Amino acid sequence: MLQKLFLPFLFVVSFNSFSQDRKFSVELNYPLAVGDNFIAENYHGVIETGFRFYAHTVSPVKMGVSVNGAYLKDSEGDPYNPLYVDLYTIQPRIFGELHIESLSRFHTSVGLGYSFFIFDVLPNDHFGNGGPESKGSIETQKGFNLNLGLSYDLSKRIYVQVQYDFVKLKVENDIPDITYNTNINFIKAGLGYRF
Repeated sequence: MLQKLFLPFLFVVSFNSFSQDRKFSVELNYPLAVGDNFIAENYHGVIETGFRFYAHTVSPVKMGVSVNGAYLKDSEGDPYNPLYVDLYTIQPRIFGELHIESLSRFHTSVGLGYSFFIFDVLPNDHFGNGGPESKGSIETQKGFNLNLGLSYDLSKRIYVQVQYDFVKLKVENDIPDITYNTNINFIKAGLGYRF
């Protein structure tokens, strides 16, 4: 019995020890909206998670696909506002990550993709309309996303990173087409793990 358990364990340890090229990574970040825009003014970041898959390498660049999802809370906290809005973001993208031998612990990356901003509009319980029978609504905005990143390897598996995201939202309905409503900026800092 012990031999049956030891063989799979030995395979996993050997595979991880001899594998030079890690194909997947997960990350946990803190998203901070910055700049003169409605997201930075009305929301504060709670958490962001991400997943990367390294699909192809053309030395010194590793290319792949990633997706990040974040949760931001309504920062107004106004008890007299009849609505409370939470924000969820989903950001799929393609990316390239530069690896330079002389700076083997540092990696820069550039990503291009699309962002979906999902606004969960809920009634404020202060007005007595918040019980289980109350209904909220979902509104979505979307747009082009540019991501710039810098990471530093703490070990072969664990890294710290900082990222900058620029999102150009498309305006819909009666939303004014001004930079305050369309140009969104995020700075994100966090940890990643390669496997």
